Amino acid sequence: QVQLAESGGGSVQAGGSLRLSCAASGYTNTMNSMGWFRQAPGKGREGVAFIYRGGDITYYGSSVKGRFTISQDTAKNTVYLQMNDLKPEDTAMYYCAADDTPGIGGAAARLSPDEYNYWGQGTQVTVSS
Repeated sequence: QVQLAESGGGSVQAGGSLRLSCAASGYTNTMNSMGWFRQAPGKGREGVAFIYRGGDITYYGSSVKGRFTISQDTAKNTVYLQMNDLKPEDTAMYYCAADDTPGIGGAAARLSPDEYNYWGQGTQVTVSS
């Protein structure tokens, strides 16, 4: 089992920045990739960013590309999401996820919540205009 704990959410004005962290514990040596997802009230869970633990390969959702950056510190089993130029439409609960499926896969698959079997509890991000 892998446990994930997100932190770093909060409230910010449009144009501001936040940095989310996700600390993994447990059987972390089984993890192959990690992702960030978000879910706004009344909407489905949206893939935000993906990173492959073995080589820093990343994918981003089209709505955040160029504004968000995913990174990792494998020694600390921690993944980060740097969010810049935040917009009110970025308001959502943000979730960290991990997957132990071998291989990298394409962006569509790796940004799908169906691909992940471990999830954190989420951290709220609120962006005001």
